[in-house]
Amino acid sequence: MSATRVFVARLAGCGVFDPAGDRVGKVIDVLVAYRKTGAPRATGMLVEITGRRRVFVPIARVTSISPGQVITNGLIDLRRFTQRGQEVRVIAEILGRKVTLKDGSGSASIEDLSIEQSKNKDWTVSDLFLRRPKVGASPFARGATLFAAWQDTVEEAATAESQSAQQLIATYSELRPADLASALLDLPDERMIQVAEELDDERLADVLEELPEEEQIDIIQELDDERAAEVLDLMEPDDAADLMANLPEARTEAILELMDEEEADDLRRLMQYGEFTAGGLMTTEPIICSAEATVAEAMALIRRSEVAPALAASVFVTLPPFETVTGRYLGMVHFQRMLRYPPHERLGTILDTNTEPLNEDTHISQIHRTLANYNLVSLPVVDKDNHLIGVVTVDDVLDHLLPEDWRTEDDLAPMKAGQNG
Repeated sequence: MSATRVFVARLAGCGVFDPAGDRVGKVIDVLVAYRKTGAPRATGMLVEITGRRRVFVPIARVTSISPGQVITNGLIDLRRFTQRGQEVRVIAEILGRKVTLKDGSGSASIEDLSIEQSKNKDWTVSDLFLRRPKVGASPFARGATLFAAWQDTVEEAATAESQSAQQLIATYSELRPADLASALLDLPDERMIQVAEELDDERLADVLEELPEEEQIDIIQELDDERAAEVLDLMEPDDAADLMANLPEARTEAILELMDEEEADDLRRLMQYGEFTAGGLMTTEPIICSAEATVAEAMALIRRSEVAPALAASVFVTLPPFETVTGRYLGMVHFQRMLRYPPHERLGTILDTNTEPLNEDTHISQIHRTLANYNLVSLPVVDKDNHLIGVVTVDDVLDHLLPEDWRTEDDLAPMKAGQNG
């Protein structure tokens, strides 16, 4: 059943469908326009469609809003979204703003707001879900909540800066790192940096790996050396090395001095290689086992939640030591091959020795051809003495083959309204 009153924060991430039931995208935000009198009027929704393109869907083209989904009339303008001056994004700009209640009971911050459809089919802001300032010194204390009609409050400020970065982070808490990176790119530069600084170290590391180089540098430059070292330590070594290669040499060395010695040594080694070589692209933390390890032991390593999917596709077998730089490289065992053997099978008996490892100076043009020719998602990299020094994965190669502005690329293939998103 279609709702006539919905809370905007609950719409974030909802699927957007055409009349035939085909998914065309997901809701990112709702836009409202202030009026001289009365509550703001909802003008439309910011929707992400295929290829991460953000488009504007006017509220007049929304035929139904129900739990978990938004139905449109199927007519979607595929031009990239551009925010107009009189429009304000609810999630990105309004949530977290301070208001004063007209009854004299004090102030509160907006945690959510509802939009309601009138008899003439317009959607306007109706109720606000508010939170009072916290009382008490405890860091766990939270203020009381209440509902108030829009007309019963007065905004203390009407600028994007009045929304706390913490409130915006809470709204985006369920987004995957790649989607959060896209959301940050939509914000003004100063606002993007404010929000990034409020992320915890692990979340910020994940997001930095998804951001373009220029934004990575802008954010890391705003962090003090100690926090920058913590965040870079949590990033994939190849991504951290690429980022640090673009920092001033003195800053880079100061950060390296604050990092774990082993991690710092890995980064120094990676930074010595050319950007488009196997050495410059590789990660130094693949899954490495001995030939005597069993399928069960290898599968246990693959199951770890922190292992990226591309790295979990294979384990690499070497002589000791079993951390890069390892002993002599012996071969690799693909995940699918392990599934065909009993848990007690030794990896040394099921090695793939036909896949030639890469040299540290192998150029990216050869790497992507090898991955494509043999339908692989990762390739080992060895030094001149045949010691395993890292692994190049398909996502490492894709990041460098795509154009620099691929995250905001306008030249996407046109999509018919109604095509699955």
